[in-house]
Amino acid sequence: MRLNLKYFASVREAVGQGSESVETHAQTLAGLRDELVARGGGYAQGLARGKAVRMALDQVMCDEAAPLREGCEVAFFPPVTGG
Repeated sequence: MRLNLKYFASVREAVGQGSESVETHAQTLAGLRDELVARGGGYAQGLARGKAVRMALDQVMCDEAAPLREGCEVAFFPPVTGG
C-alpha cells in the first residue's frame, strides 16, 4: 500500500527530508517504523527503537499498534515540551 509520510523537527533533520510517499507491506505503525529503520542511515538514527518518537495517523496521535490503510498520512516527530 502507498502511504504519505511526514517528518518533523529532529526526525526531519536525521532523515533529510520533510515528507515522502512510500510503498509498504507494513500493517501497523510499528511495522512501518521497523521498515524505515531497516533503511539505515538517517532513518535508523532518527527513528531508532531506543528513541522517543511520537506518531500520528491522519493527524490523530496513535500508538504503534494502529493499523495502516491505503493513502493514509503518517507523521513522525519527537516529543515536545513547552513552557
